[in-house]
Amino acid sequence: MHASNEPCAGNPASLTQRALGAYLGLAVGDALGATVEFMTPAEIGDKYGVHRDIIGGGWLRLKPGQVTDDTGMSLALGLSILQNSGVSSQKVAESFSQWMKGKPVDIGHTVRRGIIQFRSTGRSQVVENAYDAGNGACMRCLPVALYYHDRPWSEVVAASRLQSHVTHHNAQADAGTETVIAMLLAAFRGESKQHLKSLAYRLVESEKAYRFDRKRIDNPSGWIIETLQVVFQALFVTDSFEDLLVEVVNRGGDADTTGAIAGMLGGALYAQDAIPLRWLGALDADIRRQCERQALALIERTD
Repeated sequence: MHASNEPCAGNPASLTQRALGAYLGLAVGDALGATVEFMTPAEIGDKYGVHRDIIGGGWLRLKPGQVTDDTGMSLALGLSILQNSGVSSQKVAESFSQWMKGKPVDIGHTVRRGIIQFRSTGRSQVVENAYDAGNGACMRCLPVALYYHDRPWSEVVAASRLQSHVTHHNAQADAGTETVIAMLLAAFRGESKQHLKSLAYRLVESEKAYRFDRKRIDNPSGWIIETLQVVFQALFVTDSFEDLLVEVVNRGGDADTTGAIAGMLGGALYAQDAIPLRWLGALDADIRRQCERQALALIERTD
C-alpha cells in the first residue's frame, strides 16, 4: 500500500492534500446537506431550485456553516485514536459519551442507544443486530482510513469494526463501511475513479442489496444500503467535487450523511483544492481548524 506523502505517478495531489480534502469535504458535505435533510427532491426544488450554498437552516435550524453529528462524531473518534495510538473500543465509547454530554444538535437513535448501553453497563460493543444496518458508523469512518492508511488491510478492518460496533453491529453495515474505507485508501494513493468504481462493484458482488446501477435513488433513508447507493450513483456520474455534492444533497432524505460520505470520498479523490472556496469560507471556522489539524495529525500519527 502506498504510504508516502508524495503524489502517485500521473496524479499530482499529495497524501496531505487528499487527507485535508477528505476531512474538509466531510464537513462541507455535512453542512451543505443539513439544510435539506428530510426534504424530498420536489420540496428542495420548490424552495431552493437547486440547493448549492451553505446557508444553515433546515429542520435543525442551524447557523450557516454549522455541522451535525456526522462531523462531530468523526472528530470525537479521531481524537480518541490520536490519544490512544489507535482504535480502542473502550476509549472510543468514552469519547462518544463525552461528545453526547456536549448536547450535540443531532444524534441518531442507534448511536444514542449504544452510548447509553456503555454508560449503564460499561460494555463498549453492542451485540449483533439484523436491524442495525444504519449509516452511523460509516459516516464517521474517515479517521480510521487516515490513521491506518499504510497499515495492512487486516488491521484496517479490525479497527473499523471496533469503532463501528460501539454503536452499530451488523454485517451488511460492516461491508459498506469497509468498502468506503477501501475507496478512501485507494483515493489517498491517487487511484482513478474507475478503480473506486471497481471497489463498489466488488461490494455488490458480495452484498447484492447494494446494487446501485439499476434505478435512481431519491429521498434516501438512514439505511446504509440507500445511503451508499446514492453516494455511488452521484460519484460515478459527476466529474468534480462541487457537482458531486450538489447532486447528492439534492436527492434529499438523509442529506447531511450522504453529503458527508460523498464529501470525504470526493475530497480524497479530487483533493483539497477542488473544494469551492465559497463553501470553505462558509464553514464554521473552528470546525474547519479542527478538521485540518486532525487530518494532518492522523496521517502523521502525532497528537
